[in-house]
Amino acid sequence: MKPTITAFARSPDRGRGLARDMRVRWALEEVGQPYEVQLVSFVEMKEPAHRTLHPFGQIPTYEEGDLALFESGAIVFHVAESHPGLLPDDANARARAITWMFAALNTVEPPILDRETATLVERDKIWYAERLLILEDRVRVRLGELSRRLGDSDWLDAAFSAGDLLMVTVLRRLSGSDVLEEHPNLCAYVARGEARPAYKRAFEDQLAVFTASHPTA
Repeated sequence: MKPTITAFARSPDRGRGLARDMRVRWALEEVGQPYEVQLVSFVEMKEPAHRTLHPFGQIPTYEEGDLALFESGAIVFHVAESHPGLLPDDANARARAITWMFAALNTVEPPILDRETATLVERDKIWYAERLLILEDRVRVRLGELSRRLGDSDWLDAAFSAGDLLMVTVLRRLSGSDVLEEHPNLCAYVARGEARPAYKRAFEDQLAVFTASHPTA
């Protein structure tokens, strides 16, 4: 049975692969697991039927048989545990990869999202410029620490893992920004993730949803 995930019917990221279903799509592509996608509108996400899958009325969700999951990190972890390819066989390396999954979502992503939220909804506030400086400083601290740890390595811990998958998707929220470009090794790290065939397939699939919803002709 193919698992089914949910995604935005009209993605607010305009097809840039920033919505969190991208993480799940990429993970499934990496392990070679076919899947179905159910597109949901913003209205449908808040209705009882969807809230039985995701109590907070968001995407993505994951259904496989009688299993229903929500939260992109938890779904990626389930995919990685259920299929070879995203977690190392060695117990210690596996534990480190899982640690990086938590680090991506709990340590690196929060200040990046705070900055992103400010640029989207707080621009009209008189204190916006000052607050943005504070938020960008917080992001710079985390990026500096991550950059030093990564160094010249291709991936966070030897081979590519679910930790890298989540970290790359987190860092992509800064793509094109001066903040990320201050660290060439992190830019190259993101580019390596984007160059993976599984990433390309996942990106093309989610982009196709947006282009179908917004035809050019």
